[in-house]
This record gives sequence, C-alpha cells and structure tokens, in this order.
Amino acid sequence: MLSKFSMDDGRNFVLSPGLVHGFLGSLYIGFLLLLFVTWLSRNLRNKRNGSLKHNLRSKNGHLFYRQILFCCVALVVLNVFMCFLNFFYWYRNGRTDESINAFKDTFVGTFVWLVVSVYVHTHVSDTESMYSSVLRIWWVSFFSISCFSLVLDYVDYTQNQYFVAQFVVFDALSALFGLLLCYLGLSGKSDSNEGETINHSYQKLETVGLSITPSTTRSVFSLLTFSWIQPLIAKGYKKPLDLEDIPEIDSGDSASGACSILRSKLESYKKENSGITTYGLVKAVIWTTWKDILITALLSLVLTLASYVGPFLIDTFIEYLNGHRDSKQGLLLVSAFSVANIVACLAQQHRDFRLVQVGIRAKAALVATIYFKSLKLSAQSKQGQSNGEIVNFMAVDAERIGNFSRLMHNTWLIVVQVPLGLAILYTNLGLSSLTAFVAIIIVVFANIPLGSLQGKFQRELMKYKDKRMKATSEILNNMRILKLHGWEMKFLLRIENIRNEESHWLYKFVFTMTMSAFVFWIAPTFVAIATFVTCILLGFPLDLGKVLSALATFKILQESVYMLPETVSMVAQTKVSFDRIASFLRLDELDSDSVEMVPRGSSNNAVEIIDGNFSWDVTSSTPTLSNIHLRVVHGMRVAVCGVVGSGKSSLLSCILGELPKLSGHIKLSGTKAYVGQSPWIQSGTIEENILFCKEMDIKRYNKVLEACDLKKDLEVLSFGDQTVIGERGINLSGGQKQRIQIARALYQDADIYLFDDPFSAVDAHTGSHIFRECMLGFLESKTVIYVTHQVEFLPDADLILVLKDGRIAQAGTYDNILNSGIDIIELVSAHKEALLEIDYAGKKVISDTMDVIENQGSEGTMKKQLKEETKSSQNGKKRQLVEVEERGKGKIGFSVYWKYLTTAYGGALVPLILLVHTMFEILQILSNYWMAWASPELEGNEARAGDSKIIMVYVAFGIGCSFSILARLMLLMKAAYETANQLFYNMHFCIFRAPMSFFDANPSGRVLNRASADQSAVDLTIPYNIGPFSFMVIQLLGVIVVMSFGAWSVFLVFFPVFGICIWLQEYYQPSARELARLVGVCSTPMIQHFSETISGSKTIRSFDQQQRFKDTCLKLIDNGSRPKLHVSALSNWLGLRVDMLSSFTFISTLIFLVYAPEGTIDPSTAGLAVTYGLFLNKLQGSVIKKYGNMETIFISVERIFQYSSIPSEPPLVIDSKRPDHFWPSHGRVDIHDLQVRYGQHMPLVLRGITCSFHGGTKTGIVGRTGSGKSTLIQTLFRIVEPASGDILIDGINISSIGLHDLRSRLSIIPQDPTMFNGTVRSNMDPLEEYTDDQIWEALDKCHIGDEVRKKEGQLASTVTENGENWSMGQQQLVCLGRVLLKKSKILVLDEATASVDTATDNMIQKTLRQHFSESTVITIAHRITSVISSDMVLVLSDGLIEEYDSPMKLLEGKSSSFSKLVAEYNMRSNSSHTSTNNDD
Repeated sequence: MLSKFSMDDGRNFVLSPGLVHGFLGSLYIGFLLLLFVTWLSRNLRNKRNGSLKHNLRSKNGHLFYRQILFCCVALVVLNVFMCFLNFFYWYRNGRTDESINAFKDTFVGTFVWLVVSVYVHTHVSDTESMYSSVLRIWWVSFFSISCFSLVLDYVDYTQNQYFVAQFVVFDALSALFGLLLCYLGLSGKSDSNEGETINHSYQKLETVGLSITPSTTRSVFSLLTFSWIQPLIAKGYKKPLDLEDIPEIDSGDSASGACSILRSKLESYKKENSGITTYGLVKAVIWTTWKDILITALLSLVLTLASYVGPFLIDTFIEYLNGHRDSKQGLLLVSAFSVANIVACLAQQHRDFRLVQVGIRAKAALVATIYFKSLKLSAQSKQGQSNGEIVNFMAVDAERIGNFSRLMHNTWLIVVQVPLGLAILYTNLGLSSLTAFVAIIIVVFANIPLGSLQGKFQRELMKYKDKRMKATSEILNNMRILKLHGWEMKFLLRIENIRNEESHWLYKFVFTMTMSAFVFWIAPTFVAIATFVTCILLGFPLDLGKVLSALATFKILQESVYMLPETVSMVAQTKVSFDRIASFLRLDELDSDSVEMVPRGSSNNAVEIIDGNFSWDVTSSTPTLSNIHLRVVHGMRVAVCGVVGSGKSSLLSCILGELPKLSGHIKLSGTKAYVGQSPWIQSGTIEENILFCKEMDIKRYNKVLEACDLKKDLEVLSFGDQTVIGERGINLSGGQKQRIQIARALYQDADIYLFDDPFSAVDAHTGSHIFRECMLGFLESKTVIYVTHQVEFLPDADLILVLKDGRIAQAGTYDNILNSGIDIIELVSAHKEALLEIDYAGKKVISDTMDVIENQGSEGTMKKQLKEETKSSQNGKKRQLVEVEERGKGKIGFSVYWKYLTTAYGGALVPLILLVHTMFEILQILSNYWMAWASPELEGNEARAGDSKIIMVYVAFGIGCSFSILARLMLLMKAAYETANQLFYNMHFCIFRAPMSFFDANPSGRVLNRASADQSAVDLTIPYNIGPFSFMVIQLLGVIVVMSFGAWSVFLVFFPVFGICIWLQEYYQPSARELARLVGVCSTPMIQHFSETISGSKTIRSFDQQQRFKDTCLKLIDNGSRPKLHVSALSNWLGLRVDMLSSFTFISTLIFLVYAPEGTIDPSTAGLAVTYGLFLNKLQGSVIKKYGNMETIFISVERIFQYSSIPSEPPLVIDSKRPDHFWPSHGRVDIHDLQVRYGQHMPLVLRGITCSFHGGTKTGIVGRTGSGKSTLIQTLFRIVEPASGDILIDGINISSIGLHDLRSRLSIIPQDPTMFNGTVRSNMDPLEEYTDDQIWEALDKCHIGDEVRKKEGQLASTVTENGENWSMGQQQLVCLGRVLLKKSKILVLDEATASVDTATDNMIQKTLRQHFSESTVITIAHRITSVISSDMVLVLSDGLIEEYDSPMKLLEGKSSSFSKLVAEYNMRSNSSHTSTNNDD
C-alpha cells in the first residue's frame, strides 16, 4: 500500500480514497471475526450458567438502545445506497481498481452494519452496564477512519477531480453517525433509580402549568442540544428557583458512588505502599472518573481536529477567490467550513459539560473521604488539625481539584495541537516551520521556572490560608468571650497580620502567574516573527494564502499555548492540594480495637479494665492514666471524683476508646451513651437534638422531658421543642444546653451511661432534681458512671473512684473509703467547710424543709401573670432566632459591580487597563493587515513592499503588542490584588464589629464560607474572569470591524444574530443566577455540618452514630452538587445555541464572498475577514457565556458585600464621652426599669428590673436555669442592648460611653472557660500589657503556677485550639488568673466555679475575697456556698426580681425562694454531711 502514496514537493501526501475504503473493508472483516468470537464465547458461557436470554426492548432506555439501533440501521441504508451508486458509476465509466475497492467496501459495510444491528437488537442484555468492548472499540475506530477519509476525499477532489463527491457526502454522514455511536455507546449505563437522574432519567418538573418529565426527551437531538434542561430554564424564567426545583443528580455523580470507588482504590494502594501517597491519591481519583475522562479526551481530540480545518482550507479559499470561480467548489468549501464549525461546537459543549461532571464527582469523593477521615482521627492527630484547616481541605483543596478537570486535557492536547499546527505550517512554509517549532519549545521551556515558582508560592499561600482559617474558626466560636473582655479588635489585628503574610505570598503567586501569562501572550507574535524571518532568509516565497493560513494557525496555537499558563498554574495548585489532602489522609486514626465489645449477657461486667495504661501523647514518658484496674457490674452506679486535673474525664475517654491505649485490656458489654462536660448541641430543633434520629416514642419522650426538668423551659420558648437551636446552642443558657444533652442520652435507652460532671452547669434545685429523677429513677436499672465535683452526690453511688495524678487512689463505697484514706477526706472536708458558712441558716431551713417543699407546687400571682404575658407575646408573629441564610434575589445590582471596580484606587486603573488592551488589539489587527496587504496575492506576483520592510514593520507592531500586553497584565494584577485585600479588610472589620445577635443568628459556617471560598474567588478567580470578559468584548468588536471590511453584509446578519444571543442570554440568566446562588447557599450547610461533626466527634462515636452522620454528609454534598451540575448544563445549553448562531454569521459571510462578483472585493481584505471569522463563533460564544458566568461568579462578591454592610455595634470609643482613667472608682451599679430582649421578634427576657449594687459589696445572683441571670450580665457589658431602661456605673450611663471604655474597665470570669490556640502567656495577657513576673504572680495566686512550671516551655508552653490539652478546671483557673492581672473595680463571676471541685471552689473564693476585697463582685452561681457569704443576694425568676436582700434576711422567711434553694442544697448534702459527722 505504501507504494500507492503520491508525494507533492516533499510536503504533501495523499492516500487514494479508494485504497482507504478498501482498507476499511479489510477492517470490517476483522471486526466480524472478533464479533463472532464474542458471540460464541458468550453463548457457551450462558449455556454453562443456564442463564436465559434477555431482551432489551422492555428496558432499553439506559443503554440508549433506540438511538444506537437507529444509527446502525441508518448506516446499513447508507451503505446500500452507496453500493448502488458505485455500481451505477462502475456501469457508466468502466471498472477501475479504485471503483472495485470502493464497491467492495460499501458491500461489506452493508453486511457488517446489518450484523451489528441484529446483534444489538437480540444479544444485548438489559442487565449490562455498558456495551461490549468489541462494539465500543469498533465504533471509535470507525469514527476515526471516517474522519480521516473525509479529509483525504477533499484533498483528492482538489487535486484529481475524481468522482469523490459521493465519498465526501458518504464519509461526512459516516463520521456523524460514528460520533453519535461513540457518544451514546460510551455514555450508556444502567441505573436502577429510573426517573431520578439527569442523564438518563429525570425528576418531573412543573413548568408553565404542565407536568413535564425530561426523561421523555431522551432523543438524540435532545441530548445533543441540551434540550433536556429546557423545562428547568422555563421554570427559572417564571420564578426564582429553589433546591426542590432541581432534579436529583445521576447515581454515578453522587457522593456515595464516587466515594466508595475512591476509598476502595485508596485502601488497595494503601496496602501496596504502606500508606496513602500523593501519587496513589491521584490514581484513585482518576479511577473514580476514568470513563468520563476517556470520553472527554475523545471529544477534545475531535474538537482539536475540527478547529484545524479552517487554517488548513484557508489557502485553498484564497486561491478560489483569486482564480476562476466554480460555484460548486465554493459551496463545497463553505460546507467544509460549516461542518467543521458545527462539529467543533458540539464537541466543545459536550466536552465541557462532562468535564464539569468529572470535577463534581472528584470533589464529592474527596470531600466525603475527608469527612469520613475526620470522624476517625485520633486525639493526637486532631490536635494538629484545627476546624478551620479541615474546612479548608474541603472548601478550597477539594474544590480546586474539582476545578482542575476543566484543564486536565490541556496537559496532553498541546502535544497534538502543536504538531498539527506545524504540519499545516510545513504544508505552506516548508522547512521554515521548523523555526516555529523551535520558537514554541523556547516559549514552553521559558515557563518551566515560572511554573516551579508558582508551585512553591502556592504551598506557602495555602499554609498561611490554613493558619488564617484556623484562627478565624477559633475566634468565631469564642466571639462572645472576646467582646466581654474587649479583645475583638486585638484578635482582628491577629487575623490581619496573618492575612498580611498570606498577601505577601499571594502577590508573589499572582506576579509569577502574570509573567507566565505574558510569556505566552507574546508567544504567537514571537513565533510568527521568527517564522516569517526564516522564510525570507531562506528565500521561501510568501503569498497571501500562505500568510493568512500561517496567521490562522498561529492564532489557534495562541489559543492552545495561551491556556498553558493557567494549566501550569492549576497543575501546581492541584499538586499542592493533592499533597495536603494525602498528608491529612495519612494521619493516625483511633484504634478501633482498643475496646473489646462483648455481647450483652455473656458477661456480668458492663465495663472491665485490666492493667490499663493510657496517654493522650503516646510519645510522652508520663502516661495520663496508669495502672487502671476496674470492674463495673451491670446495673452498678459508679461515681468518679478527684481534684482538678486528676484524670476524671480521661477515665471516661479511655472507656469510650478515645484515649490512646499503651497497654492493658478494655471490655464493654452493651450499648453506651455519653454526656460531656462541655455540652455539644447540634444546629436544629430541640426535638431533633433529643431524639438524635431515633423514632418518636411520645410516652418515653415526655418522661425524658420531665426527668430533665425541661417542660417549663419549653413552655416559655415561643416554638416549644420546635425552637431552632443556634450553633453550639448559642440561644440557650448553659443549664438548658446541659439538660438537653442529658435528655438526648436518656432517650437513647443505652446499657451504659457515662456522665462527665453533668451537674456543673445547672442550679442546685435543678441539679438535685436531675440526680434524683435521672440517676436514681430513670436509670435505676442501667450501668451509670458519673464524674462529679459535688460531694453530696457520692453517697448514692455503689462504687466511688477517687483519682489522683492519673491513678485510682481509692475505690469502694462511700463509708469504706472515708475510713481507708485521706484523698476523699480532703474533698469532703472542703465540702464541710463550705457548709459551715450556711450551717446556722441550714439548720433553720432544714427544720422547715417539708413546709418549703410542699409550698413549691403553688404558683404565685406573678408567675401566672408571666405566663399570660408569654402567651400573648407568642400570639404575634413568631420568628426563630436562627434564620435562613440571606440569599440575594434577581439580578446582581449594578452597584455591586461598581463597588468592586472602584474598590482599588477609586477605579482609576480600570480605564487604563481597557485602554492598553484596546491598543494591543489595534496593533495586532494592524500587524496582521500589514502582512496580508504587503504579501503578493498569488505565488509569483510581486509584493507591495520589500522583504526587509515587511519584517521591520511587523516586528515594530509585535514590540508594541508586547508592551501593551505587559502593561495590561501588570495593571490588572495590581488592581486585583488591592481589591482583594480591601474587600478582605472591610468584611472582617464589619464582622468583628457586628453585634452578638449577628453571631447568634448566623452559624460560623456561613462566615467561614465567605472567609474561605468566597475570599479565594476574589483573590484568584473573579479578577481573572472579569478582565478577560472585557478583553473579549474589545476583541469581538475588532473581529466584526475586520470582517465588515471584507464583507460589509456581515452587519446584516451580525446584529440580528447578536440580538438573538442577548435574548437567549436574558432567558437563561434568571435560572443560572439563582442556581449559582444556590451553589453558595448549599455549601454553607456542608461546612457547618463539617464543623459540628469535628467538635462533636467524641459524642457521635459514643452513640455509634457515625453512619448516620456519614449519610447526612453525603446528602449535603449531593445537594451542593445538584445546582452546580445544572448551572453547567445551562451554560452549555446557552453556549451551544450561541455558537451555532455565530457559525451562521460566519457561514453567511463565506456565502457572500463566494457569490460576490469577481473584482468587487479585495482578496487580502476578504482573506483576513475569513481568517478572523474562523474564531467568531468561539469568541462570540465566549463573550455571551462569560457575561452570564461573570454574574454567576460575582455572587461571591455580593456575598462578601453582604457581610461588609452588617449593622455595627455602638462605637468603641466616643471621644466626647470618655470616662476618666480612674472610672469606676467606687463600683456602684444602678439598674432602672431594665427590659431586655434578644431580638425585635423575640419575647422579653428581662421584664423590668430595678436594683442597685453598692460599691465594694459582694452580690450573689441566683435563680432557676433560664431565669435571666446571664442575660443581666450580658446587658451590663452591653453584649445585648436594653430594650428600655438604664444601667449606671458610678453615675455614668453605660449606654452613653464607648464599648471599649466600658468593657475594658470591667472584668469577668465567664460560664464557659475559654483558652485560645497559642501559649500560656498569650492566653493570660492577649493585649501584651503585663510583664512575665506579673503573670507568674497571677498564676500563683490562682494556684495553677506549679502546673505551668511543670510544662515544657512554661509560659511559652503550647495551648491547642480551644484549650483541648487543658482540663476544664485548669482552663477556669487560667480565666481567674486573667482577672487577677487586670484588677478591675467591678468583677463578674458567671458560674465561674462550675467546672472545679469543691476544694478548688473554696480556694478560688478565698483568693477573690483576698484580692478583690474593695471591688464590687457580682456572682452568678449554682452552688449556694458561692453566694451565701455575699453581702446581698438577688433572686431572679422568669426575668423579674423575686427577692433582693441580704442572705440572712432572705433565710428568715421560710417561704422565700432563696430559702427553698438553700433547703434543697442542704437536703442534697444531708446524707454526705451526716456520714461525715458520724465518721468524725
């Protein structure tokens, strides 16, 4: 066959079409043999298995059976027709070798496609997921050969004028049907969820009053033109879309399916490589999406081949315009251009859509895998990974890997595109094309160091982004504490300092990206100059056709090479993201075998620990718990006590399997439930938190509410148990959160209950009620292990464990251990000492205890009135405190664009950027026009200018273009960088200055989403989309101007077509805009769920609820994928139509040029018009799409602006109302008719309080949980502004001065002890106002100095996020140290000793009395001993003052509320007190 090749000047070779068709006939025979072998082996296998033959006709939708069969039958008909046509030509013109081969080809083709049709109809089972590999390989081969034959047919026609017209039509139709077979055959798959997927079966959509099922539009036309998305667009045009309007995604794109594949591959690679490597992770992701990767690779190849048809044919078209015109030849050229354009449009849109599917699937798989990993992280691994960092893995790294799918084929397509371009150049310019190749290689290699730098800068950028997100997450979780202390601006400065470091690397990164883009923008000019200079030096003649063909080729190479900077940048970024995720997936997990689960009933022991040694840090030489021996029989009640830091919580953790085991054995028999010391509450309703996904048993549910004393709280709440709880229970008191957590555990009906000091956050009455009703009543038959600091709860335990320094110092019953050691005696003695303070009052009250308890049931007039007020307030419009995330509606306003553009330098750089790009476009058009005008129209004609002049002018234009591009890129980079920083600082300042009501109503996930994903979009995405959009508009105007010079009639078509495009865009935009907003809105629940899961992972694992949370995660991921996938489909719907309309404009121009009378047009101008017109459809489509996409991506800016306009708190400082430095000098607090509510739509919490706290006095505030105690303190600090009334401190109305002046003069030890990531010193003195000696003095005063000295680094020792490496009691002592440093005149204690034992509480009270003897101390406490020694006691009940007097006077009245509280406390302590006295 090779001898049949004909050569032309050593540059062109043409293979005879007849031989090609004959060769195809031989392939037909080979394929028939393979198909026969496949059929035979299949029949034999079926006979062995005894399986029945299936018929696909009943369920043929999944494999596109009808469409496939239609294509095969159509090819049979086409081949039959060609058979007769060849036979007719054979009869008229005689037999030749070519005609015989062609006849054989079509005859065999008829037979082959008939066999394939029968095979598809009868032998494809409806249980198969795809067609056999033989069929799929054949369809791909047939399509490739048909395309090759089509090109050779045209070449043969231009040279031989052989009877090839029928072959052109035949091969064109064959290629079209081949493309359809490839697309449908490789896309088909079975799906059991019929009616619920987007590709093969869709949910029904209600639109225009009709019920439409997109699955009914499975026709080839619908799939090719994206018409299946039309119902969604129509619905979105009528009304704003919601998530419920969007069809479910295909099961193959779901997080569940993708994650299972990824994890199975990772497990296999993990075994092979002893760990997860970056390379293994990349391979696993590829395997997750391999099928679509192959399909998109094929479509990319088709697109590349189609895009080179224009440059290949343009020389021929110029010759046609200059020579004798044959209308048939002209129409054939127009047809070739048209077919290439249409194929390119279809290939591009379907490739882009499938690439988005690849990205969504990859991201979903990665996010789910990261989530699953976070549920299994060991304690030591978790210390090194903050909430914010893990959110970054999901929101940034997984997103970036998903986005890389758009560019992944560019990494290898350049290897195809450059040789094709060089081949066309070689055809036209001969050996001079080698210069172009060398120039391209130089450009590519010049970018390698830039790509390396980008990777380095990207890693540093992500490191500081992680650090920023970690700090931001911690600050948002503790914003209330920061505002109470007046530290928010100091911590804002911390965030800004981290951002400054991040910005340093961001600038370096975008600068290298700019330089890389500059190299590739000037590459086409550089390559063109080098090539044309070489042509002139070698004496190779340049004519108009060759120059224009070369310019068109350079233009395509520019498009190809232009994507390299972004591709290189994305490769570098994606590599960093893969590295980061792989390193996270390599972290140590909890040892699932550390606890042996024994079947219930097989052992008498519910919990058994034998010779156990445990440590939070496995590398430490000192274990956290050592020599632990414990046996707990079923039904036993075990109490665990000890001083702060003795290891009580660690003991529960080791039973749960959370504490790493060094040695020993742990056995558990039965299910378990856990109540942590720090309440973990999910966002959702109170009912959902209690049920914890168990089915509602109303009888048990009501019993649980009664046992946890929650019914009265639910009566006060506007929505009862349907009240939505804010993030971390932000709108509940500490006691309410703790009781809801206890209720959750009780409702689970577990065998083993573990309680970590559940009574610390509730008042004495409620604590006694919970212990009596829950521990002694509801859980009477259960195994209960409870940690407590209240000695009064010890006597009822069957076994008491006293821990000291990580060891069980004593164990036994209450009476036994009192006689066997001194450890518990220390605790009991401390308790006795506290009781001595109320001894007299206690005796008096105990004598009347029965009377008091009997009177508790009677409800006074005040409470009746309160209930009536509450009921009336609920009759109005009710709103939840936590509301749905704000979401813009309708078009993004012009003000958003204007504010963004004018953020940096007042927008001064914007017109400069547009000006320099306009100069670039003008210079580029002039340079191309110069080459077209100066070159001879035909080879042999005289040029209009000398060679040297042509090159010199062209080089001058090229230099001008280079400077314009450099200026444009640098100005764009500067504007983008400054804008991103300004938006960051503005948004964060507004967030930090927002009132606490903002943080109550908005979970931290919403803020983190803006600080992470939206800020990343502003940093790196938005400016490099809005810039290219404006550049493309200028470029489009240039193309139209050039085309109008060659064919003025283009305006007759362009303006109507452009008008239709704008109408389509306006029709499409409402749906796309709302879907894009839903993408942002749907990502927030995922981030919030992520954050909640990480913080509550211990509770989740203790209830064995991991699978439920995984399922929720997968559902949330799919909810985020749905709008993202459909907004892409919408974009492709629009893009295809715009491309087709643009192709119509270009085809109209070609027809005008073909039929224009000779001599009426200038060939150089016409040729330049065609050259530019080749890219019109892509350019016009890109402008329309980018216009729509720009609004879509600008939603990130809109969301940032939403948080940049949050209503602010009152001023931090009011210069005209600043108090003097000594204020407050007395510490007197006067409260006048104070009314407070948490929001305009919320009921009053404080209902008119009037009282005074005299300077230097100690006032205790008591009351039942939810009575308003903490609200009063928050109002004192102006965390909540009064609805009416005043608070005066030393005669100054606190509402008249700045917040910083107020809060900095007050001190508070909050209810929830808080420590921040950093060091001991930074936690003691965040504002850096004190010396080390002063800090040591404060630490010693609060009796934690010795503990700090033991730590490595001492004051510089590390504190992890949320102080997780410190016990709750130790954290509370650090908070005490802070106020000792500050020494304020007014000190507030909000349940300050809730997390410490009685001995430590007594020590803290003595320290406070000693160092704050002259200060006004306001104490909220649940322990009566903490307030009994106060000068005054304020009793609150349901937001009103019930009593306010000295403790002695209040105790004189036996029916007073305070007397009842003291009586309850004494009754609760009676047994332990009596036992101790007997022991004495």
